[in-house]
Amino acid sequence: MNKHETLWAPWRLTFIQQEDREEDRVEVGPGCDPDCFLCQAVAAVNDSRQDRKRHVFFRSETSIGVLNRYPYNNGHLLLAPKRHIARLGDLTEAEMLDLTRQITRWVERLEREMQPHGFNVGLNLGHAAGAGVPGHLHWHIVPRWNGDVNFMPVIGGAKVIPQSLDALWEILTAD
Repeated sequence: MNKHETLWAPWRLTFIQQEDREEDRVEVGPGCDPDCFLCQAVAAVNDSRQDRKRHVFFRSETSIGVLNRYPYNNGHLLLAPKRHIARLGDLTEAEMLDLTRQITRWVERLEREMQPHGFNVGLNLGHAAGAGVPGHLHWHIVPRWNGDVNFMPVIGGAKVIPQSLDALWEILTAD
């Protein structure tokens, strides 16, 4: 008997095929990494079409917010300084204050829009700590609901994320 189960998710094909298209890359500024998706998002022109394509939902003077392409749960957000820095000690006071304010702002927005029962908020520093992009600090905001583990991880080894990134982008950018 085959223990491998298939979860049909055809809407993800477009996302997967568009992920690393060379023609979408932009020139990044000094000190940035051209292979870093956060640096690419920062360097892209601040226009709604480009922001939607890159899943950027906010920009401030010193920080940026991007939807996580591989979310742990509905509403999983990434907040990062615009500068490509890897260490907390390299943040300026203005960046620290802005990021703290943005974390608070977006947690409150998710509470209002999605009514989660709690949140995981944090960052992974370095590969050993699980950082997928160790060169560019970024905070994860992950909404949580009581019982959000559902039956799929238990019996099928899969987790279902029922909300598309486009639907979440619409919610976060509507004002």
